[in-house]
Amino acid sequence: MAKPTFTTPDIDSFCLVDQLGLTITGQRLEEHRAVLECRVREDDPWCRHCGAEGVSIGTVVRQLAHVPLGWRPTTLVVRVRRYRCADCARVWRQDTSCTAAPRAKLSRHAVLWALKSLVIDRMSVTRIAAGLGAAWHTVNDAVLTAGTKLLINDPARFDGVRVLGVDEHCWRHTGRGSHFVTVIIDLTPVRNGTGPARLLDMVDGRSKQVFKTWLDAQNKQFRDGIEVVAMDGFTGFKTAAAEELPQATAVMDPFHVVALAGDALDRCRQRVQQDTLGHRGRSGDPLYGTRRTLRTGADLLTGKQHSRLAGVFAVDEHVEVEATWRIYQKIVAAYRNPSKSEGKKQLEAVISSLRRAVPGRLQELISLGRTFNRRAADILAYFERPGTSNGPTEAINGRLEHLRGTALGFRNLAHYIARSLLDTGGFRPLLHPHLR
Repeated sequence: MAKPTFTTPDIDSFCLVDQLGLTITGQRLEEHRAVLECRVREDDPWCRHCGAEGVSIGTVVRQLAHVPLGWRPTTLVVRVRRYRCADCARVWRQDTSCTAAPRAKLSRHAVLWALKSLVIDRMSVTRIAAGLGAAWHTVNDAVLTAGTKLLINDPARFDGVRVLGVDEHCWRHTGRGSHFVTVIIDLTPVRNGTGPARLLDMVDGRSKQVFKTWLDAQNKQFRDGIEVVAMDGFTGFKTAAAEELPQATAVMDPFHVVALAGDALDRCRQRVQQDTLGHRGRSGDPLYGTRRTLRTGADLLTGKQHSRLAGVFAVDEHVEVEATWRIYQKIVAAYRNPSKSEGKKQLEAVISSLRRAVPGRLQELISLGRTFNRRAADILAYFERPGTSNGPTEAINGRLEHLRGTALGFRNLAHYIARSLLDTGGFRPLLHPHLR
């Protein structure tokens, strides 16, 4: 192994100010922060108007929050020289554009550090602001501006999208106005096995028109490249995709198909509970006590759970629950079948059985059968396109819930969309080159 080489210690390089066109001339350690006095490396004595050489007339101080050093906020006190032209009397200052943006309070390295902390480390803006020793709004505005410019507005972000996932998401639970947004997810990496899903965009509202308008706003190359659209049972998303993406295959993913069957089972259990005992489920009621066991796959049940279900189904009044439970288990078994062709046949048989005469007492199965019959092609399309599921979309929804909790809620939808894209937009690999 080669022996490592060392160079002469350089505080400018260590503190990253040499890349900002500065050199450190002094330091001061305070109780809660470190202060570095700097000056601009390059002189700028030539008049931008007439080209004559200017005369130095003093300095002005510009304070900038910098990358934290030693886990304490660091402030750069930059002394900027002022000049006056001897010919035209114009006054100017040394150029500090490579140090920080005009009128900015954060150095360019501080902005990148904040963006990295938000996107990669998933820190809250409050924690980032505390690390920089800057105001919350200053940091938030800088991060959103830089994130939008470097990452969100990247024209190549929509390239290579072949599988779309669409779902609704509740972005706030209080206040007036719309509480829901439509989230559009890129599921292509999941299908190809190359990485996780990523958030493409959020649109205010949840309707056919919202999704249709978003698709119409994309370029023709993007729309023509979409092969599959994974969605839940909402007809509006299905209609919008059919109108804007006629070549794409709509897939109703297993997550929502099983959820529909499980909801039918719950409604049946609750109805029978009310009819037999005259009240909602209470502790000690047989049906209420098995509410979670009923939703568990039969192949995962323990011997004790099998015995409890057998005891519940032995009661004649519970025959409707048993019939609905058996349909639910057949649907789960079809998706768990290792053979996609066999699983498809199993689910086709279930849909066919629900299409035929179902006893009028099984009203939940009748309603479920109507939905399955209407969306049969979308449900069965999953078996021909394995790996196409809205499950990753639900996972991203969970990440967004966590983001909202970390931020203690959002009031501004535009900020929420930008923060959500930075958090779940798959930008980590794209941000690393900017941190070198």
